[in-house]
Amino acid sequence: MRRPPLLLLALVAAAATACSGGDVTRTAVDTTTTAPAPSTATTTVARDCNAEFLAGLTTRQKLAQLLTVGVTDAADAANVVRTEQIGGIFVGGWTDRDLLAGGQIKPIQAESAIPLMVTIDEEGGRVSRVKDLIGPAPSARVVARTMSPEEFYTQSVQRLTKLRELGVTVNFAPDIDVSSQPDDTVIGDRSFSDNPETVTAYAEAYIRALNEAGVGGVLKHFPGHGSGSGDSHTGAVRTPPLAQLQAHDLVPFRNLVGSGLGVMIGHLDVPGLTTPNVPASISPEVMELLRTGTGYGAAPFTGPIFTDDLGGMAAISDRMSIEEAVEAALVAGADNALWISTDAVPNVLDRLEQAVAAGRLPLAQVDASVVRMAAYKNALPAC
Repeated sequence: MRRPPLLLLALVAAAATACSGGDVTRTAVDTTTTAPAPSTATTTVARDCNAEFLAGLTTRQKLAQLLTVGVTDAADAANVVRTEQIGGIFVGGWTDRDLLAGGQIKPIQAESAIPLMVTIDEEGGRVSRVKDLIGPAPSARVVARTMSPEEFYTQSVQRLTKLRELGVTVNFAPDIDVSSQPDDTVIGDRSFSDNPETVTAYAEAYIRALNEAGVGGVLKHFPGHGSGSGDSHTGAVRTPPLAQLQAHDLVPFRNLVGSGLGVMIGHLDVPGLTTPNVPASISPEVMELLRTGTGYGAAPFTGPIFTDDLGGMAAISDRMSIEEAVEAALVAGADNALWISTDAVPNVLDRLEQAVAAGRLPLAQVDASVVRMAAYKNALPAC
């Protein structure tokens, strides 16, 4: 039986209260008859707050924390949060603007036992969902040609602060793909430059702005979409071989892996890395490359791994159903599966519960992802 959300709220609150006091002291009484008087000794036992946090969640609720889904309006968002306690919602170009402009995020947050991620992809340029609310910004390529990194930082702080005031907690940016392709290609002018070090410099400025504004960020699209063969929205995309990516596309990721941001995996076929017909977003080899840094010289990555949209991009949706894709992504090692509608959430969770029960998705791996996502959202109870 699923635990109702109100009981989940109480359990999470209890875990937070128990852990906030730090260590627990047990008293042992000396019962030796020759002692002149009873004496006491104390034994300090460290509390495992992560374990207590996890103990307040059913398996289904843990799995729900690993999902971020696109919503159409406030009613859609409130329903999926209330009924399934998902980890995040995504505000897309199709979402009713009143969700943000009308101040409707706060009551939706109140439906969630664990702080809800409210996500968007607001890069500037042609990928801009709320420019009329927070002000327009040029594309990344124009930014790098017309502004210094410091000027870009100042502009970004202003826009991101307004984004936070609208209720957004995570922006799927910056795009750190390295590209020289024409402006109107899938990455094109979304890339700061075809020079990896220039990309790094402007991304670092944006990361400072994210931190200043209090908005979470996500580096994308690992291991590099900028030199891909096409648009993963419309079909399969092949990148240059891994050895070439190591010297070019992976450089900004190597430089920024310790920035504290999440990383988004693209739906990319990578010669020398991915199994044929298994794009990066569901590839264990890609997750392992990112986690360990082995093969491209980076430090291990300890933050959350997000997928690109699993439901509305043909590079993945032509190959499998959303239920299959979400399971494959989490089994491969992703921490958060993203797609663009709420309709399939119950079926996805049913399938994920079955995957855990059958051993295809180890519960220990789920727990690690839940803790990683909660830490990213600053939702873990304090010890």
